[in-house]
Amino acid sequence: GSIMIGFIAAALTTISFIPQAYKVIKTKDTTGISLGMYILFVLGVLLWLIHGIQVQDWPLILSNSITFVLSSIILAFKIKYK
Repeated sequence: GSIMIGFIAAALTTISFIPQAYKVIKTKDTTGISLGMYILFVLGVLLWLIHGIQVQDWPLILSNSITFVLSSIILAFKIKYK
């Protein structure tokens, strides 16, 4: 039911970051990435993670934990190699 939709949605949106993170780590090229947008995105993901923990919603917790790590790596590369 509803929780399965949550897990599928979480999996798809989380998996979508893997190719971008891989490309950034491999090439160190972040020229096409907006620093301001990524700062806001990482903060938003962190807040979703905190919210998921507060309401004990496992799809939110798992997906946002992984997305936070991947997007933070991309942000760190953007800051380091700009």
